[in-house]
Amino acid sequence: MFTIEHEFDATVVTLIDEAPEGNRPLNEDVVIQTFDDRVIVEQMVPDSDEVVRIVLSLHQLAELRAALNLPEGNYRLETPA
Repeated sequence: MFTIEHEFDATVVTLIDEAPEGNRPLNEDVVIQTFDDRVIVEQMVPDSDEVVRIVLSLHQLAELRAALNLPEGNYRLETPA
């Protein structure tokens, strides 16, 4: 399950872990905030109650998107001049 909310300066997507009862332990929600120039991914660590935050530039996000569909290797995305 997930939710999408449009705020003033960001779109916030929350991924809510769901699993059949007794199948496995549930993970904490993942919150993804998208801005004009960056994407922030957050998840709480249940052992420490700290929130881990990863900030990606839009170029890094494009590389991640491409990497999900490529075989093992080294790659560089060429940006238009």
